[in-house]
Formats: sequence, structure tokens, C-alpha cells
Amino acid sequence: MRDFFADKTIVKKDFRVQRLPKGDYENCHFQDCQFQEGFLDNQNFVECVFQDCDLTNANIAHTQFNEVTFKGCKLVGIHFETCDQMFSRLQFEGSNLSLSSFFEMDMSNTLFKNCKLHQVDFANTNLSDVVFEHCDLADAVFDGSHLERADFTSGINFTIDPSKNGIKKAKFTKEGLIGLLKKYDIVIE
Repeated sequence: MRDFFADKTIVKKDFRVQRLPKGDYENCHFQDCQFQEGFLDNQNFVECVFQDCDLTNANIAHTQFNEVTFKGCKLVGIHFETCDQMFSRLQFEGSNLSLSSFFEMDMSNTLFKNCKLHQVDFANTNLSDVVFEHCDLADAVFDGSHLERADFTSGINFTIDPSKNGIKKAKFTKEGLIGLLKKYDIVIE
């Protein structure tokens, strides 16, 4: 039987030693918690906020995230494709998601704001209507990705091959166009 937790604030807990109890968490706020290398599998989070938490390499297999926001979190090496993909909008603000993977996921309408997204795997991912606001996308992988109407206007360091990704109506600045031409090894002055 699963426990139900609503409207709870959980501050400075170390879940590396003792696991977060399995359950359904609704409108809960996790502040300064440690989850690195921990187990967050088979959980259900609805309208929750993770703030200044470290989830590096956490196991999120079969976990549901619905209307969840991550603020100032370290989410390095997370395999989001292992979670239950029947979720609604996620938001990432001021977080480090480097080396994470969204392989073959539907991430449409997601907000990434002020995030470090180095070497993130977005291959075959639906990123339609996603906003990459002030994000660093160095070495992020876009291959077979659906980027229709995605907003890269304030994103930096991205490399996208238009012949391998759907970019119809995606937004870029003139300066950002270099990221679309990188494969041609041309000099733009």
C-alpha cells in the first residue's frame, strides 16, 4: 500500500541513507535535500517543487512527474527516459542537467530556464514548443529530434543539424544560426 503525502515541506533531508518513503506526493516542497545515487523509483510527484536539491545519478525508474518544477537543482546523469512518461509539463530553472538523457521522450512544452545542459541526450525527443531560455547546450545531442516551434533565441553553444532534425518554426537569433551551420565547417565573420 502506498502512502499519500500532501502539502508537506521537507527540508535538508539526506535520502542517500534512508530512502524517501514510497508514495504519492502532492503539492510538496523539497528544499536542500540529498538524493544523489539514491532511489526515487516508483514514486508519484504531482505539483511538487524540488529546490536546491542534489539528484545526481538518482534512479527515477517508473516514477511519475506531473507539473513538477526543479529550481537550482543538480540533476546530473539522470535517465529521464526510465521514468513513467505519462507526465505533464516539467520546468527546470537554474539547474544543472549535464549528462542527463531524455532519449525518445515527449518533452513538448517544457521550460528550461538558466540551465546547464552539457552533453544532454535529446536524440529522437519531441521538443516541440520547448523554451531554452538562457541555457548552455554545449555538446547536447540533437538527432532525429522534433524541434518545431522550440525557442533557442537566448540559448548558447548548441549544434543542430537541420537535415537530421525537424526545426520548422523554431526560433533562433542571427547569432545562433552558427549552431545550425556547424557541420559545414564554414567561417562566418
